[in-house]
Parts: sequence; structure tokens; C-alpha cells
Amino acid sequence: MNSTALITGASSGLGAEFAVQLAASGHDLVLVARSEGRLHALADRLRAEHKVAAHVLVQDLAEPDAARRIEAELAARDLRVDLLVNNAGFGTCGRFEDIDPGRDHDQLMVNVVALVDLTHALLPGMLARGGGAVLNVGSTAGFQPGPYFAVYSAAKAFVLNFSLALRQECRGRGIKVLTLCPGPVETGFFEAIGTRDAAVTGSFSGPEPVVRAALRALAKDKAYVTPGLSNALGAHLTPRRPRTLVAAIAERVTRKVASSPTPPLPERLPSA
Repeated sequence: MNSTALITGASSGLGAEFAVQLAASGHDLVLVARSEGRLHALADRLRAEHKVAAHVLVQDLAEPDAARRIEAELAARDLRVDLLVNNAGFGTCGRFEDIDPGRDHDQLMVNVVALVDLTHALLPGMLARGGGAVLNVGSTAGFQPGPYFAVYSAAKAFVLNFSLALRQECRGRGIKVLTLCPGPVETGFFEAIGTRDAAVTGSFSGPEPVVRAALRALAKDKAYVTPGLSNALGAHLTPRRPRTLVAAIAERVTRKVASSPTPPLPERLPSA
């Protein structure tokens, strides 16, 4: 019986690349996103190329009962998830008072609430079977305060700290928990956020090496991974104290996005 991976935000970007690489290694898939057409096209291709099962589950993760609906659909299809890839997410940037409150609310629902709810839904089954893995997509933005990315960077800090804590709870119980913390990735994320100036932490990478690094780190049971030398150096060399000084330094780096126009509400896209 093949291991089954559930991937959120699977219709494009990092999520689609996770699907490709996991299918190539023999995993069956549950692909979750809002974009039904793109999900079906990807599922059809992966079935044909890799002879794996690929299930499509259309769900907006900003909805409060998203995880419950996914859990119910998995039960109805008699699907067991061995690897949960919490990849879906999107961001906002600009001055906090200029950002649509509804947009930030949806951002937290997708980036934080759905991630926790899905982990609640699927981790107990993994523990009962004595094996499984959770891979949460964070960001280098989660390593320090992010002025003009206040909600996004805080959400990614939550993802990192939640994942590290959960990993400690799961040690010795057959469960791996990894946080992927990429820098800027060539996905639709920056088009959705409204400006490529939001890529303030380094040069762009493609999805393929980022996902490859994540799956390699998961196999080695690493706690987190920051693909790319510049991203790793930034994550590990940035001072953590005093926090007010770190925030002030970060503001000087990110202030160029303060006046960026806020684009129309985007489709939720994989995080970068």
C-alpha cells in the first residue's frame, strides 16, 4: 500500500511541485485547493506519468470549517493520510492601516487556523498507526518581526514555533515534523501580494530545488530547513535580541513596500 500525502495549495507553485516530486517517489496524493480545473489537470498528469492515485478535493481554506470538511471527505473516500503538507498560504504587505481587514483575516485563516486544524484532524491517526509526518511551509519572514508585513511575518513565526514545539511532543513516537522556511520563490505569491519588492530577503529560487531540499530534510528528520546559502545565513545570523532593535533594522529593509498599492483580493497561493 502506497503512502498517501495530502498537499494544500496544490494547484500551483510549491504545492504543485510537492505533488510532482512526491508522485515521482511513489506517493499517492490528495490535492487540496480552490482551483478545481488546475487540480484535475495536475491529478490527471500525475496519474498518467507515475501510476499513482491522485484525489482532488476542492476547498477554500479560509472557511472556518475547512478542515472539518476535508476530514469528512477523507473518511467518505476511505483515505488515510501519512504525510500532511500544509503548504497553502498567501500574504499582504504595506502599512497595516491600509490593508483590508478582511484580507488579513483570511490570511490568518489560511496560514494559521487551517494549518492547525488540519494537523489536529490528521495527526491522531498517524500516532495511532505509529508513523507519519507533518511538513509545514513557513518562511524566512518568520525569523524576525516584519514591518509592512506585520501579519504575514507574525503568522510565519507562529508556523515555525508551533512546528518546533509539535516536533518535540512527537519525538520518539514515529512522527516527523519539519518546517520549510524558504526565501523568495518564483511562484504566483509575489504577483498576488502586489509587488516583487516584497522579496526583501534574497534572490529568487525556483520551486524544484526548494521542494527537493524540503523532502531531503524530512527524510533526515530535520526540525527545519532554509534552502539556499543566503537564506540560511540570514536565518541563523540575524540577532534575536534586543527585539526592538531587530524590528527597527527590519523596518529599514522593508520600508520600500510601505507605499506599494494593494492589489485585488487574490486566489490563495503557496507561500514564499
